[in-house]
Amino acid sequence: MIFSLKLSSWFDRMASLNTPHQTYIPLPSESGGKHRDDEAVLSLVPIHIVTHASQLPTEFLYPSPERQLVLGFDCEGEDLCRYGCLCIMQLAFPDAIYLVDAIQGGETLMKACKPALESSYITKVIHDCKRDSEALYFQFGIKLHNVVDTQPTIIKPMPVLLAEPPAIVLDYLVSSWYHGTKMSGTVGNLSSVFLAVAYYLIEEQQGRKRSPDDYISFVSLVADPRYCGISYVEKKEVRTLLREDPKFWTYRPFSELMVRAAADDVRFLPYIYHRMMEKLNERSLWQLAVRGALYCQCFCITENEYADWPSIPRIPDNLAVEGNAPEQEILSVLDVPPGKMGCIIGKKGASIFAEILIGGAKGPPDKVFIVGPVRQVRKAEAILRGRMLGY
Repeated sequence: MIFSLKLSSWFDRMASLNTPHQTYIPLPSESGGKHRDDEAVLSLVPIHIVTHASQLPTEFLYPSPERQLVLGFDCEGEDLCRYGCLCIMQLAFPDAIYLVDAIQGGETLMKACKPALESSYITKVIHDCKRDSEALYFQFGIKLHNVVDTQPTIIKPMPVLLAEPPAIVLDYLVSSWYHGTKMSGTVGNLSSVFLAVAYYLIEEQQGRKRSPDDYISFVSLVADPRYCGISYVEKKEVRTLLREDPKFWTYRPFSELMVRAAADDVRFLPYIYHRMMEKLNERSLWQLAVRGALYCQCFCITENEYADWPSIPRIPDNLAVEGNAPEQEILSVLDVPPGKMGCIIGKKGASIFAEILIGGAKGPPDKVFIVGPVRQVRKAEAILRGRMLGY
């Protein structure tokens, strides 16, 4: 797939625009955005900086079954988690991008967004939702719901990690502890913190085999011609700036780079979503919905656990009677005694095809989160409890 406008010319066009902020977004096929030769159209849209709810579309503020929406969604902030500071929330509509300024608009603006973020009628497409959900919940009381998470990795069986040299395992543990990443994943790819969601569900449907080191980043996903097909090199520049200055997203007024970087993180997502939905079967769609719900809840645990969150989607009846019904997936939380976090990695163990995550420095630091099919989660629980007891 080739876009009618290359990213290299995007910057030149930006300089000549009359409006303060604009960008190009790829049109989903249902919007009439398909050309001959499978070429996609980039549509020029405005970027709005929002400090008051009145600047947001009515259909977003008041969700309804008659006007269901699919939006690109992301959050930026300083140390984004329960204790950090959520600074910007990005929303990509088909005809505009909205940068919701949580610093200037404050709690009043974010509370106005609460019905939409919790609505089943608005699908939020995001690349990595756990910390965004945690920040929204603990800072604004928002329970993020109806999410499609496009960030994929594969589950690496526990023995594969355990077979690595001790120095690599130690480095992995330390990095996982700090960044809040998962403990079953590709060593050396510490940014890959989520299970195969949409991307790898499609890969599995199409019978493609995956190696233990398979991983696709957001930049690679955008570049994949099956889903977007455009180079996104500026992401590296922003990552460097964030490492040098963690307060990057707190500064006001917005710099041109801040606006461009925030918009770039969401402008491709609706198109990728539509391309992926064309390929997913009903079983995969259910798995996608379940994973999104579990990921939103994961780090949002409180004293009542997840009692006030929406229920997890159950297995559809038509899938349950097929004879090879998928196993229900769950989220389990283990409390870890002080000083025992390092004990959950041992020298031997059975294969566990479940995600094992820790809160790390961002918290919660005393818990292990396990996501996956029921039997695999119970197996992981038993092994990890044994390790914490020294067996």
